[in-house]
Amino acid sequence: MTISAVSSAATTTTSATSSSTSALSTDDFLQLLVTQLQNQNPLDPTDTTEFMNQLVSYASYSTQQDMNSSIQQLVTSMNSMLASNGIGYIGQTVEAQGDTTTLQNGQASWGYSLSSAAASTTITVKDQSGNTVYSTSGDTSSGSHTFTWDGTTNSGGKAADGDYTISVSATNASGTSVLDYTTVIGKVSGVDSTSGTTKLVIGNTTVDLTSVISIKS
Repeated sequence: MTISAVSSAATTTTSATSSSTSALSTDDFLQLLVTQLQNQNPLDPTDTTEFMNQLVSYASYSTQQDMNSSIQQLVTSMNSMLASNGIGYIGQTVEAQGDTTTLQNGQASWGYSLSSAAASTTITVKDQSGNTVYSTSGDTSSGSHTFTWDGTTNSGGKAADGDYTISVSATNASGTSVLDYTTVIGKVSGVDSTSGTTKLVIGNTTVDLTSVISIKS
């Protein structure tokens, strides 16, 4: 005789419990076990081996449920820890508030956000000495925008790989700035906590972990 053959009395016994929770507890299993014994056919009793197997499964069910819950809590804690110390960002392309990033293999990417539409937007790229190496017009619509530079300079040459800083001038028709902030976009290659603050390494530069605003797919 198996659990599936238990009479409606088992259903009645566990109905109150099932209405309050979708998971069966050890008490529920014991009630099912007693009900099964009370309602089994005396001429065809449950096989001893089968009965012991059921008893073991009843006794271990609650422990398994607790273990599953503990594992889920551990996974959640690990994910939280990885995010908090920045390790989880390694290999990810992120966008973080900032203005300096590294030109690598002839490419560097930034972003900027406008609080409202601009009458004109000018993007300027400067080298580590503060010299302007490239400038161009940018998007003027409200919202977030990206800018990718291929290293071309104003003179038509190619800038050497290295760190460059972007500045964005965006004003409305009244001459008021509508720039919210600028961002850097790049793949995280490491984490630096030597300063006491967790920083993500992007190229040759770093950004604060707290400045990350999105992870790019």
